[in-house]
Amino acid sequence: MFLKTVEPADAEGEIASIYAREMASMGRVMQATQCWSARPDILPPVEHLLHQIRDGFSLGLTNFRLITLIAAKHVPSSYCSHVYFKALASMIGREQTLAVHRDYRNAGLTEQQVAMLDYARQITIDASRITQADIDRLRVVGLTDLNIADVALAASFRNFLSRYFDAVGARAELDFLDSDMVVREELSAGSR
Repeated sequence: MFLKTVEPADAEGEIASIYAREMASMGRVMQATQCWSARPDILPPVEHLLHQIRDGFSLGLTNFRLITLIAAKHVPSSYCSHVYFKALASMIGREQTLAVHRDYRNAGLTEQQVAMLDYARQITIDASRITQADIDRLRVVGLTDLNIADVALAASFRNFLSRYFDAVGARAELDFLDSDMVVREELSAGSR
């Protein structure tokens, strides 16, 4: 990490509570969490918003992770690509997750999921090019305005998070890295 952050042993107050919850659930404090402690006042609202978007996601956790993986790929973000590849693989299998990362349009997803990921990809590449026709296409495949708002939130927030992680030098923890070096390289971007 490029910045000095609050180490778990030195954490106090709300940061200590956030770190303790992550230690209890994951056995560690991820760099993705710790990197926010360079601005200790920002860590709690960022954590809260992430959990609010993810935990209340109207299309379910699998779709949230699909969106996150595709947004991370197109930011591009090594950190988020590795972390969400591993998380999604635990839900839908490694081979399908690899197929999604390589070409989600030909990965056995539903028409609705492909449309959702097209939207997330466009948000990441250039949201200013999204038109009413794009939104209408999402409605045709059965997405409600709440669903569309959730996709936009998930993709946009992942863009924000991923860009910050790279800007401050957060690196994926070793157990998030795929054992296959070809896949590991495929998920890596930039100088990592």
